[in-house]
Amino acid sequence: MLIAHDLGTTGNKASLHQDDGRLVASVTVGYPAHFASGGIAEQNPEDWWQAVVSATRQLLLKAAVDARSITGLVVGGQMMGTVLLDGAGTPVRPAIIWADTRSGAQVRELAASLGETHAYDLLGHRLNETYSIEKIMWVRDHEPEVWSRVRKFCVAKDYIVMRLTGRLATDRSDASGTNAYDQLTGKWSSEVLAAARLDPDLFPEILDSVTVVGSLTAEAANALGLGRDARIVMGGGDGPMAAVGSGIVAPSDGAYVCLGTSSWISFASEAPLRDPQMRTFTFDNVVPGSYVPTATMQAGGASVQWIAEALSPDSSHPETGRLTAEAGDDLDTRGLYFLPYLLGERSPHWDPDARGAFVGIGRHHTRSHLVRAVLEGVAFNLRLCLNAFGAAGATIDRVDAVGGGAQSDVWLQILADVWGVPVRRRTVGEEANSLGAAVTAAVGLDLTDFSAARSLSEVTAEFTPDPTRHSDYSSRAPRFDSAYTALAPWFADGEA
Repeated sequence: MLIAHDLGTTGNKASLHQDDGRLVASVTVGYPAHFASGGIAEQNPEDWWQAVVSATRQLLLKAAVDARSITGLVVGGQMMGTVLLDGAGTPVRPAIIWADTRSGAQVRELAASLGETHAYDLLGHRLNETYSIEKIMWVRDHEPEVWSRVRKFCVAKDYIVMRLTGRLATDRSDASGTNAYDQLTGKWSSEVLAAARLDPDLFPEILDSVTVVGSLTAEAANALGLGRDARIVMGGGDGPMAAVGSGIVAPSDGAYVCLGTSSWISFASEAPLRDPQMRTFTFDNVVPGSYVPTATMQAGGASVQWIAEALSPDSSHPETGRLTAEAGDDLDTRGLYFLPYLLGERSPHWDPDARGAFVGIGRHHTRSHLVRAVLEGVAFNLRLCLNAFGAAGATIDRVDAVGGGAQSDVWLQILADVWGVPVRRRTVGEEANSLGAAVTAAVGLDLTDFSAARSLSEVTAEFTPDPTRHSDYSSRAPRFDSAYTALAPWFADGEA
């Protein structure tokens, strides 16, 4: 059997799978994140490790399986963060996670040296505060005492793999989310590292996601309650993992939307996709030799979670499911818009100063109107992302939905109506990341191939666009777009 760990923003999901990838049981152990003004977003890597330990032990008890039956482990998780290690492999400060946007000056430094368009062509990504290398530069420039102790950099899942095996490495999917990886050569970019004034030795070796990194150290085996013969597969970033878990392993498999804390639309391709306006980006896939063009917004599910917390009388138990159910099609939100930029924005605007806003709110609007406006705001923003793919030559005629938000019938119907394409719910739901990780592990252990992912989840519902509502949303979309355009200068002049 296999165990997959998915290191999310709010917790670690450990899932137990048969050796063909089929899910047996899962356990989630949460951990905190520190968000503060000025774009701060950090976590303690030790919290990740303790969550991996606790979730593994809980999973073995829940499934009542013999620890000796666990032959493989794999880790996937949040991308684009920064864990800085000393010579002993100990973090020298809290991890700076993907949502942190403090490194604007470092972005400008790289852009001045490389040119934004050249950097995008080289990296497959824009230079932006959300990526790893800019965060590394920020620590160097603002925390010299900390920086004096830094010897290595890695991302979240790499840190856990190191704790499991004693070997520090990364995979191509996570490397491609650092702004330091030359997507054309498959190596760390000497040109970018020179512009960033960073030592190449800071960066770990790059492996394919299906590589067996090693076996458990004695210390890790004892902590997790597993045998030392369990082999550890390198794994990859949560976006490409979710694609595999959604059954998207080849261009013919269509596209998917992940409605998690951040939300994204993605699909598999044989080559990187370059958008002339640089609104989208491309990760290397966990499927060797392939790619996943992606458009990610910072606060998709996070916007829905926020409005639920804000409107719930008991914010420790926000009424997300009930609130979204109340925001049905009988509500008229024409004239009311929500800009879902609570954490700044990546696709399509790439604006760290952007903030959330209700525009057009009136006395007659109820909390259900506000919730529906939030759901529509995310849909409108992702519509811009779909348009960007189309401008770059991609054709998307259906989208499969995964993640926590995919459980909402109301939201999936809104997405279908706003986009004008069918949206399908798959059985994988919130397990897309861990299921993709399990398939990656099974491939790495020579137990199956990636095509097996197509049979591990099924379509359980399909939401087709209502022509009348799609026409109405299409007429409203320019109004949504213009709201951000009008407010962007105000965001830039305000306090983050």
